Amino acid sequence: MEGLRQLEALCERLYNSQDSVERAHAENTLKCFSVNIEYISQCQYILDNAVTPYALMLASSSLLKQVTDHSLALQLRLDIRSYLINYLATRGPELQPFVTASLIQLLCRLTKFGWFDDDRFREVVKESMNFLNQATSDHYAIGLKILSQLVSEMNQPNPGLPSTHHRRVACSFRDQSLFQIFQISLTSLRQLETNVASRLQELALSLSLKCLSFDFVGTSIDESSEEFGTVQIPSAWRSVLEDPSTLQVFFDYYAITKAPLSKEALECLVRLASVRRSLFTNDAARSKFLAHLMTGTKEILQTGQGLADHDNYHEYCRLLGRFRVNYQLSELVNVEGYSDWIRLVAEFTLKSLQSWKWASSSVYYLLGLWSRLVTSVPYLKGDAPSLLDEFVPKITEGFITSRFNSVQDGSPDDLSENPLDNVELLQDQLDCFPYLCRFQYESSSLYIINIVEPILQIYTERARVQTSDNSDLSVIEAKLAWIVHIVAAILKIKQCTGCSAESQEVLDAELSARILQLINVTDSGVHSQRYGEISKQRLDRAILTFFQHFRKSYVGDQAMHSSKLYARLSELLGLHDHLLMLNAIVGKIATNLKCYTESEEVIGHTLSLFLELASGYMTGKLLLKLDTVKFIVANHTREHFPFLEEYRCSRSRTTFYYTIGWLIFMEDSPVKFKSSMDPLLQVFINLESTPDSMFRTDAVKYALIGLMRDLRGIAMATNSRRTYGLLFDWLYPAHMPLLLKGILHWSDTPEVTTPLLKFMAEFVLNKAQRLTFDSSSPNGILLFREVSKLIVAYGSRILSLPNVADIYAFKYKGIWISLTILTRGETMNLLFLVTVMWV
Repeated sequence: MEGLRQLEALCERLYNSQDSVERAHAENTLKCFSVNIEYISQCQYILDNAVTPYALMLASSSLLKQVTDHSLALQLRLDIRSYLINYLATRGPELQPFVTASLIQLLCRLTKFGWFDDDRFREVVKESMNFLNQATSDHYAIGLKILSQLVSEMNQPNPGLPSTHHRRVACSFRDQSLFQIFQISLTSLRQLETNVASRLQELALSLSLKCLSFDFVGTSIDESSEEFGTVQIPSAWRSVLEDPSTLQVFFDYYAITKAPLSKEALECLVRLASVRRSLFTNDAARSKFLAHLMTGTKEILQTGQGLADHDNYHEYCRLLGRFRVNYQLSELVNVEGYSDWIRLVAEFTLKSLQSWKWASSSVYYLLGLWSRLVTSVPYLKGDAPSLLDEFVPKITEGFITSRFNSVQDGSPDDLSENPLDNVELLQDQLDCFPYLCRFQYESSSLYIINIVEPILQIYTERARVQTSDNSDLSVIEAKLAWIVHIVAAILKIKQCTGCSAESQEVLDAELSARILQLINVTDSGVHSQRYGEISKQRLDRAILTFFQHFRKSYVGDQAMHSSKLYARLSELLGLHDHLLMLNAIVGKIATNLKCYTESEEVIGHTLSLFLELASGYMTGKLLLKLDTVKFIVANHTREHFPFLEEYRCSRSRTTFYYTIGWLIFMEDSPVKFKSSMDPLLQVFINLESTPDSMFRTDAVKYALIGLMRDLRGIAMATNSRRTYGLLFDWLYPAHMPLLLKGILHWSDTPEVTTPLLKFMAEFVLNKAQRLTFDSSSPNGILLFREVSKLIVAYGSRILSLPNVADIYAFKYKGIWISLTILTRGETMNLLFLVTVMWV
């Protein structure tokens, strides 16, 4: 007994001590219980005789690890299983909840691992029923917990079990036991409905939810995602799902419980609303199920019960969102009470939009519902009215008004809180909203124009007025940014069914004209001094998004310019074809590259658009005709583009020169290539003339980093023997010694060596067979001789340097890139040469 008391003291320190050394000592001492099979009997002794819950927890968790990690004898596992069931029946009610949970997990793990080994393992559901039939609520709770943990255990892969075996067990459990467990949960819910504020209600609801969330077909749903597809409930469940009392019990529980129980009831309803179409006996049964869902959701909207709780509110929006996924508009309109339901949903949506700050993450589901409804209108048959003509324009206007209200409330400049900076949320909402605009496009476009014109007029006037207080400009720019994002999203879906009509193209032109007018104002007068303001940067990012979507719809390889759109733009702005439009886009790109020096987001977004234009075959050819592009290609220096001098934007340099490389090589002119490389040649000359004694200065460091990133961009743009040969001949042999010099002097500085090695990794990559030299050419040998010098110089120095805290950035990353270079060298059958030279 003295030994047991000492063990209990150790367990107390293991789970409660604040001293990490003391905890580690206790863990190391007690490790034998979970590792050595001989200690299994000792664990049972502890469970029988220990007093403290921590000792019981040690025994239970040790047995769990033993069962998971070791292949125990069948009889031993059966003995442990019988012992656990008796133990939970006799001592379960008096144990601490965490001990009970651990013992139940152990029982379920034994059941799963032994499912195919002996039929007795499959009797766990029957034995759980024995707990449910006991008189005490404590035993009833243990029975529900066993079933709940069993469903979870069967649904989740285990490290000690091959995935194929896990799936076999899960499928067998699904077919033999899961339906029975779901029926038990429903029976329990009905029996406990009058048992107000009972812990058992929560356990029964949780059990139902786990049954409905089971991975029925082995799709391994991503738990981090809030969205899921159709729930593939087995056909054997049909009678229970078609029984109206099944749906009703969850609506009843939502009504009689408070959060978080009410949220779980809604989660069950979300999954029931997602049941596959083919489960139902016929269309009549499915229509009856849908009518019940609509009636239940309508009653919640009428009373508003529980929707003041944020979790309930969000889950209810998800429930409404399932109507768009699983049901057609034609089905909805034929349900009795549809008109009342759609009116209430519209009112709810408008209130949600007004409460933008509180409901921002939930609005996505509502907009998704409405977008699905309006896109189904062309396929709607019959005389039943959809009433969408009445409600959708209000929702469209409500969304825009709510965005303006979010600006008026003075949203903080914190990137994590401003809706314009929450990229994922912005994309979610603007993916659905344009379909609502296109539904009644004439009225919605007129509404947008009437809103934007007064704001644009004020913004234009403010460009001419110099004042010390420009705080109101931030609000104006935020409103304009929302409008630009909305118009961009409308243009994005131009190619969808029903959006390509000539009348819609004219309206596209009307909206685009207002945005183009805005662009002419953003970089003039007072506004040309505001590039450091966050609100100005948000507006310019929105403009870049507009250009991206406009290009895909009305400029480029697949989407030839539309006569209707350009005819109207010609009348409004004099832009009669897509070459003039392209010139306007490139003009904005050039302005951003000249004026933004510190905003990585704007520079990165601008260069992304520039690369899209240059890499398109048609748009690339058109760019070469523009004077602005000719200027950029000939004058890519920090004097003209100050962002090149800003270290924070140095990563963008690779994209910048990748784009320039695309444009240079498109012209197929060696003379043009050499003249375009003059700015980089000047950097080479300056660095090569720097004496060794001055080579460890910050000026040299940042010049090297920038040069390597620039060269990597140019190298990425070479996609043929011809273009690669131009770069190779320009670099070798004149400038290769500088790379070796950089490695020799800066081998202890990853900021320099990483870009240098990345350039070399790109330079030796044989993509598109660009490194295929003539059979009489020694260039392959010469290239890898230079590469081997670099690798040897870097490897011999970096391996001898002492380790630092961030060893990955300091050593491992450079070593990884070096090995990448060697791997790519193998494609040239010269790996052996490089390796020998390294050795």
